[in-house]
Amino acid sequence: MSVVEVERPAPRPVRTAPPAQRGVVAIGIAVAVVLGLAVANAAGWKMTVLYGVGLALGLVLFHSRFGFTSAWRQLITVGQGRAIRAHMLMLGVASVLFAGILGSGYSLSGTPEPQLQTAGLGVVFGAFLFGVGMQVGGSCASGTLFAVGSGQTAIIFTLGGFIAGSVFTAFISPFIKSVQSIGPKVSLAETPLGYAGGVLITLVIIGVVVGVSLLVERRRTPPPIDQPPIAKGVLRALRGSWPLWVGAVLLAALNAATLFVSGSSWGITSAFALWGAKILGWIGVDVSGAPFWQDPENAAKLTASVLTDRISVMDFGIMVGALIAAALAGAFTLHRKIPWRMAVGAVLGGIMMGIGARFAGGCNIGAYFSGIASFSLHGWLWGVMAIVGTYAGVALRPLFGLGNPKPSDAVC
Repeated sequence: MSVVEVERPAPRPVRTAPPAQRGVVAIGIAVAVVLGLAVANAAGWKMTVLYGVGLALGLVLFHSRFGFTSAWRQLITVGQGRAIRAHMLMLGVASVLFAGILGSGYSLSGTPEPQLQTAGLGVVFGAFLFGVGMQVGGSCASGTLFAVGSGQTAIIFTLGGFIAGSVFTAFISPFIKSVQSIGPKVSLAETPLGYAGGVLITLVIIGVVVGVSLLVERRRTPPPIDQPPIAKGVLRALRGSWPLWVGAVLLAALNAATLFVSGSSWGITSAFALWGAKILGWIGVDVSGAPFWQDPENAAKLTASVLTDRISVMDFGIMVGALIAAALAGAFTLHRKIPWRMAVGAVLGGIMMGIGARFAGGCNIGAYFSGIASFSLHGWLWGVMAIVGTYAGVALRPLFGLGNPKPSDAVC
């Protein structure tokens, strides 16, 4: 019995990056400097360092095109697992670095705290809803920030929905807390070997995920992935695309740096409720009576400058860093015409992610990335449920004018 070889479409020729947009680069650098000085004045040197980490995250996310939304979509639609394996590399490196920091009990801001949450009903519901939302909205939490920074105007609708959904959750926070309490809080580091055992268990799970992704690829024979434009020589570091493995290692290192400087791991979405409350306050709508803002710690954030909020400052850094990176690559583009169906999908997807992130105790960064790196079982549960949600989101994408990869595509 002969084996018939499936001929895959050849990848498109590698494109050369267009010239840098020097004017936009200059504007981006000016914004970065002014904002950095404002952060230093408002919150001191540690917050300024974290702002710098945010800038670096924006550069890395853009140059490596490191995706979460597309990674899950490619895996379930055409069996392409390369991006998922990049996730696993990122998680493996981060878990080793986190083990060193958490195990030492030392950070520049006191005892570092792992991102440990309950692995229960809140994660099941929230991650599923987030998985649907990121496919309909066109991006995840980190993707939303670096896409907005790089000029993808349609994603502004996603960010708006994200903020709206987050504002809504402030009014139902007691219910969210009750749902989040259903389930166990499990740390993989609670073994006789401590964090070393947690790393070992995490690496075993990562090995299983990598093996499954390779098995899926072997059975599905996915088409090749088109390569983004690159620059030649040393300019590639500033203007071209980076290999996914480089992005994975750098993201892991930057998350560990966040933990070491601030005592807490990288997160994104908790800032969106604050931004929404601030915006509403500026136009005369007071939401301080919402249950979420009755908590003394949250109330203090609402009255303080947004530049003193760690998550907000890093989010700003990501957007500005992505702006500079996109302009250096000649890829900063503002889209003036956005189909109405895509805009509606972006807003709805953002709302679902805003609500889902709060139920799940975080997004693809705060729950999935930082959760797994912190050896919290809820991080793995988040990933599983986000994939389940991705199936539903992929089915809904055509309703909003969004396409999905097909096995016959030359590009995933």
